[in-house]
Amino acid sequence: MKVLDAIKKGSKLLKEKKIPTYILDSELLLSKSLNKSREETLINLEQNIDKKALSDFNKYLIRRSKKEPIAYLLGEKEFWSRKFLVNKNTLIPRPETELLVEKLVNIFIKRRISILDIGTGTGCIIVSLLSELNNCTGTAVDISSKAIMMAKKNACKFKLSDRIKFLNKPFEDLCGKKFDLIVSNPPYIKRNDIKNLSDDIKKFEPRMALDGGNDGLDLIKKVIYKSKKLLKINGMLALEFGNEQINKVSKILIDNKFRIKCFIKDHGNNARCVFAEYR
Repeated sequence: MKVLDAIKKGSKLLKEKKIPTYILDSELLLSKSLNKSREETLINLEQNIDKKALSDFNKYLIRRSKKEPIAYLLGEKEFWSRKFLVNKNTLIPRPETELLVEKLVNIFIKRRISILDIGTGTGCIIVSLLSELNNCTGTAVDISSKAIMMAKKNACKFKLSDRIKFLNKPFEDLCGKKFDLIVSNPPYIKRNDIKNLSDDIKKFEPRMALDGGNDGLDLIKKVIYKSKKLLKINGMLALEFGNEQINKVSKILIDNKFRIKCFIKDHGNNARCVFAEYR
């Protein structure tokens, strides 16, 4: 079978399974099976595919047709113009979180600060920040040992291992060191709403990275409470939250003596991040 025929076959199958990005996904999965870039694959459409590559491609198509995220199949996800390693033990980095990184880089680009990343997952936030903030250091904490392993691999991949300390423990157990900046993208989905998420999220992404408790605010509250003890005076908390949580999150911050500096809106014009200083 030639490359073009395989892409058409894969696209047809994924389209029938209602995968919206059926052509792109077919191209990407074939490229992975051939161990080539998508660009290399597409300029050789008449190339014949060997049996092993075709077998691998068919296996990937079956998994994708069952809504397994393309990022898990490829083992990577682009974030901040870098390809981060991902697997089923980590939340897939979202484009919205890049907006948080961009704002923080602009604020701290000329400063030497210490950063704590709570619930680091793939490490995409702390790694992206430190790749731009050359004079800064970071600590990344996650309760999942498998997530920490993945974050360490990404730090190594981008040559930042010597500037990030990784801790596999509940962030509530942190004590001693204080930080200039705490950043977190905690679970914020209401427990009863998880069943309404798309199959690729609710069936494949780690539940602990999604479940924010009955009101979606369990972890957000804990991060805010703990940040009071971990932030230096006038230190900043940068927190991501869900749609329609802005008022409740703002109240929790103000009640805990934080001064809200600004909000960041996502591409759908919804407030998704808040920056607040502890007074």
